[in-house]
Amino acid sequence: MRLIIHDLEPGRFERLFAGQLGDLHVISPDAPIHHCLGCFGCWVKTPGACVIRDQYGDLGELLASCQEVVIISRCCYGGFSPFVKNILDRSISYIHPFFVNRNGEMHHRRRYNHQARLKVWFYGEVTEEEKVTARGLVAANAVNLWWDAAGVSFYRDISEMEGEVL
Repeated sequence: MRLIIHDLEPGRFERLFAGQLGDLHVISPDAPIHHCLGCFGCWVKTPGACVIRDQYGDLGELLASCQEVVIISRCCYGGFSPFVKNILDRSISYIHPFFVNRNGEMHHRRRYNHQARLKVWFYGEVTEEEKVTARGLVAANAVNLWWDAAGVSFYRDISEMEGEVL
């Protein structure tokens, strides 16, 4: 299954990618989301599940069932939009709180024996410096989540995404 996380306005995603909505799960900003509390309850109190029991409480398990994750986000100072960042924050139950040494760096241990491909599409007015920051952020996220970084693309306007294959 593919997972699409996006911050596009309601209906915009469907108009852009009509006909491509096969075996995928879509997370969009059309439902309220609570911010991560930073309590680490998903690691200690309810391992693998967020203690906030809303529709985003089982993101770790959802990520473990995906072969590909596509993120479509407005680029904010070389990072993700607040909604997408919140989704990623709420997804820390995907990994363990324990650390392992990986290529000379400390990273969280895997919770699932799983690896997905990560593609990120940023849109908006983006400077060259922000592009460098965004590419580094995506690469670091892929390493931390034990995924393959399959690519980062930049679009000046959302309409440029029309015809792109998810």
